[in-house]
Amino acid sequence: MQKEPSRTELALGTLCTITLFEHGNDSIYNEIFSRIREIENLMSVNIPSSDVSRINVAAGIESVQVHAEVFKVIERAVYFAKESGGAFDPTVGPLVSLWGINSAEARIPSQSEIDEVLPLVNWRNIELDASKTSVFLSQRGMSLDLGAIAKGYAADCAAEIIRNANVKRALIDLGGNIIVIGERSANTPWRVGIQKPGDERGESIGVLQLTDKTIVTSGVYERHFTENGRFYHHLFNPSTGYPSDKGLLSVTIIANISMDADALSTAVFVLGYEKGLALIESMPGTDAVFVFEGMDIRTTPGFTLH
Repeated sequence: MQKEPSRTELALGTLCTITLFEHGNDSIYNEIFSRIREIENLMSVNIPSSDVSRINVAAGIESVQVHAEVFKVIERAVYFAKESGGAFDPTVGPLVSLWGINSAEARIPSQSEIDEVLPLVNWRNIELDASKTSVFLSQRGMSLDLGAIAKGYAADCAAEIIRNANVKRALIDLGGNIIVIGERSANTPWRVGIQKPGDERGESIGVLQLTDKTIVTSGVYERHFTENGRFYHHLFNPSTGYPSDKGLLSVTIIANISMDADALSTAVFVLGYEKGLALIESMPGTDAVFVFEGMDIRTTPGFTLH
């Protein structure tokens, strides 16, 4: 069976690879990547003209009218913040800036610095007005960071373009946010490996066999630094201001909507196994794979890792 060449481009701060089978052509690839960049231009904290950057600059001053899809993603982020009791919090921006993980300025902040920014991390202080599609952060110094949900939304949008183009088999990989469309071949599911934490990229700890699903993993190996022999990763517990320490190395979510799986992978990682499992079990059509520090693996009941 002829496989169309895939296309890889840098977007959303990561390598994005789309592989279209059978009907892939340049015009579809161009449409997908232009859509991904459009989302990045609206939602990236690293682009000063983005809606999210404009919201952050106006924190504590005024509400900002945003594009409808930005409002939709922030609204969904607030939903998962509420459902997870704040384990997922889109206002984590001040903590991300303070620690500087994944930048040349990565460092361990002092307790007093953490204490100073923690009151600014509170999803309840996001004021949404659906009639105006406006967003207001009620405290000066607050900042949104949609890094744990926007990639999932972009993957969903890419999938929509692919399905509308009548491509029956495709693989979307936006830096680890994966969507498999259709089957790999007749009556054969896709096989997607779960990265083995701490090992070389490509080393898997198990394989998922899936059709028409999204898979998103949050793990300590993605962005991190080591200081004085201690390992610090980018998945913060919004209530402590430190990297989450619940005995997990990674959490993989299997779901139908990538935006939801994206938020849930962070929420569940921060909640830890028991509370995270309870959250997943409250979400129909959603499964999870937990990898613990001792490399033990557990899955949601009835779900099989190969």
